[in-house]
Amino acid sequence: MKVAVPMEDLKNYINKLRVDFKKGSLDEKDVDANPINQFHVWFDQAVDSKVNEPNAFMLATVGADSKPAARVLLLRNFNEDGFVFYTNYHSRKGIQSEENPNAAMSFFWPELERQVRIEGFLIKQSPEESDEYFNTRPRSSKVGAWVSPQSHVIKDRKELDERFEKLDKQFGEEVPRPPYWGGYVLKPLTIEFWQGRESRLHDRILFSLHENKWKIERLAP
Repeated sequence: MKVAVPMEDLKNYINKLRVDFKKGSLDEKDVDANPINQFHVWFDQAVDSKVNEPNAFMLATVGADSKPAARVLLLRNFNEDGFVFYTNYHSRKGIQSEENPNAAMSFFWPELERQVRIEGFLIKQSPEESDEYFNTRPRSSKVGAWVSPQSHVIKDRKELDERFEKLDKQFGEEVPRPPYWGGYVLKPLTIEFWQGRESRLHDRILFSLHENKWKIERLAP
């Protein structure tokens, strides 16, 4: 496989990949006192700006072995209770969340030169809430939830395809939610809003939850 940049030239090539951020600013007096409302404002602006996959975020978890893992997921809802995503409970992130509920997620919207970092702890959604979302998924995605032993080693792609074909025929039009699949809510303890600025002197506004009240502070970039 041919690569565009030889390995010996990578350092210089990568170091030249620089962009000075100039699209906006962020001040403590301009943010909403409630970070969920502020996230709502920024999320809507990301959607309106046609950001590619505005609901994509990086989720970081750490299990009992203290080894971190991160992966990109899709946000499916957010409100005062927290930030919602869905997965297989037997996946690596599901297992790690049971061993250690502390987790972090980050959104990056390069078109707006913005980032949101959220830290807190994970709890499972109720079965009823997971059912409600599962029932909105396309039938093929519902079958897929039964097919994949997520994060576990499989022999090859053929194993997945054959299992999908078998279960696709087995299920009728209504596909039930697997008992090992459902929603998690990240309950936030801190939410940081990051706006890129010139000279790498970015704006960072941190919300921290203390006794059910949000404290607002500015962090150095």
